[in-house]
Amino acid sequence: MYSMKEACKLTDMTYETLKFYCNEGLVPNVKRDKRNYRIFDDHDIKWIQSLNCLKNCGMSIAEMKEYLALCLKGESSIPERKIILNHKKEALLQSINKLQQAVEYIDWKQNFYDEVLSGKTQYYSNLIPEMHKK
Repeated sequence: MYSMKEACKLTDMTYETLKFYCNEGLVPNVKRDKRNYRIFDDHDIKWIQSLNCLKNCGMSIAEMKEYLALCLKGESSIPERKIILNHKKEALLQSINKLQQAVEYIDWKQNFYDEVLSGKTQYYSNLIPEMHKK
């Protein structure tokens, strides 16, 4: 069994976040020790790690609650869970694409600056119209 502090270390979660998740019902069946402090077993730790992944996928608290409710239904809800995860995956892939485009722009701009600084290319700016007349 793990204390809140130990669970936070094992799951890379802040104390405040784990407490919030527990209070929101996202960690079901939370056990308590004789002093009424929350304690967690290995199954809880694995689930909390899953919550971190769901959060990183962009799930809101409401979406996590919906996903948890489906998980608690058991095997019969797997098709619904797969749909939810697929939607999140598609959104993540779109985000990756946008980030890749941003990286490509930065690479292009850095290359342009390098060519200007080395004298290979004449500097121009889309912000300064009179520079286009040169």
